[in-house]
Amino acid sequence: QKGTKYQDLVPDVVSDLQASVDTALKAGVSQEAIIVDPGIGFGKTSDHNLAFLAGLDALKAIECPILVGTSRKSTLGLLLDLPADQRVEATAATVSLAIAGGADLVRVHDVKEMVRVSRVTDAVVRGWRPEGWNTS
Repeated sequence: QKGTKYQDLVPDVVSDLQASVDTALKAGVSQEAIIVDPGIGFGKTSDHNLAFLAGLDALKAIECPILVGTSRKSTLGLLLDLPADQRVEATAATVSLAIAGGADLVRVHDVKEMVRVSRVTDAVVRGWRPEGWNTS
């Protein structure tokens, strides 16, 4: 990756994203139309990607929905020595971690599987329940 020099990764990315949000707001874009994405896999090393996933909750300070895309990323392949089409479980782990860290949206390849992961994670982290939920 190019452009991977950061003084302090998470605060630097949060500051850059906040500056972009401020620019958009000054240009007349409504706050409700803005989503922030930390760019996992873009301009970051594999260690950066893991560190940002661990520190994702810092993005909540921007007060915009957070989008995270970790699906089949090369970092997962490096960790597990697997090709992209065999990274579903690794993607599931990062999707769950992202939601627990504050992500509101996830960008994925394996939609059916990640909807299931997201629902279970949301049930634990955010109290989501399916329609017709009955605990008796």
